[in-house]
Amino acid sequence: MANSDYYVGLISGTSVDGVDCVLVQFNNSGVNLVGSLMKPCPAELREKILKLCTGQQIKMQELGEVDISLGRLFAEAVNDLLAETGVDAASVRAIGSHGQTVFHHPEGDTPFTLQIADPNSMAELTGISTVADFRRRDMAVGGEGAPLAPVLHRNCFSSAKENRVVVNIGGISNITVLEKDGKSYAFDTGPGNVLMDYWIGKHKGSNYDANGDWAASGEANTGLLESLLEEEYFLRPHPKSTGRELFNGPWLEKKLEEFSQQVAAEDVQATLLEFTAASIAQDIENLLSPDAIFVCGGGAHNKALIENLQYQFGDCPVETTSAVGMDPDWVEAIAFAWMAQQTMGGNAIDTTAFTGASKPVILGGVYEK
Repeated sequence: MANSDYYVGLISGTSVDGVDCVLVQFNNSGVNLVGSLMKPCPAELREKILKLCTGQQIKMQELGEVDISLGRLFAEAVNDLLAETGVDAASVRAIGSHGQTVFHHPEGDTPFTLQIADPNSMAELTGISTVADFRRRDMAVGGEGAPLAPVLHRNCFSSAKENRVVVNIGGISNITVLEKDGKSYAFDTGPGNVLMDYWIGKHKGSNYDANGDWAASGEANTGLLESLLEEEYFLRPHPKSTGRELFNGPWLEKKLEEFSQQVAAEDVQATLLEFTAASIAQDIENLLSPDAIFVCGGGAHNKALIENLQYQFGDCPVETTSAVGMDPDWVEAIAFAWMAQQTMGGNAIDTTAFTGASKPVILGGVYEK
């Protein structure tokens, strides 16, 4: 694993709040996080991205312009971080950019996924070779294309002494099960913050529920929770992946419309938090009895959500990935820096246990500086 080169990892997640950017080095002792920052997404650009994510009809010009604008924003994040850390671009071997998912459809005869943020712009504006479009190669060999961050979880968080689960809570949640005998598997469990963000945005004008405070002010409605958990996605076997294409505002509004009673707005928020926790917990409990659970992603900061997960698992400790040496805010971005290192080294990545891919393949296309 020794490598003196620097690598950059970039991702904008389902919540579309900004670009996570890390500068790392990989060595025999693990990952050295040299620097990190989150570049906020301008409100106007965020609205355009969310419009693309709804799957509605748009002009090709809109898609192209957002792609370029995002590529420039990603490049700004890289240049800002290099200036902040004092590292010269010439010292960076490659950027690994996940981009921004605007549509994910892993089903049918022609499955596809679309991540934008033009890598040509990134390579040109940073002067650094850029690796991007990781997910489609996985799909080309029969994989779901997601989740991919578990490849880093497996490398960094496995233990021969205990059964561990890594829970990544972004807009969508996914789990990585790491058994002490070496077996591992991963999949998207369902909503993370995406529905809570939508609901608080509608009623409070906020992008997210800080600490889960609004949810904590309400009371979960058992009947509504049961209705939400009836979604067919939860019955599908893994590997599986999902996104805003399924779990979105219209999906929630339809569920509320079908529900037989009126529910106060804060009680809906409390139910959505319970929904996220319950869907994660039921998937873990169906697979194994964990010895330790580690949470990463934005949801790691939702105090009420973490407390709910801890309640669900009783004596099994629920901690953030800080407990195993990695800041929960940067795990996904670090994962794509690591994947860029593998791609530049010509190394195939084995995602078979996580996405259902038929074989290990080299992920991502390289855009030389």
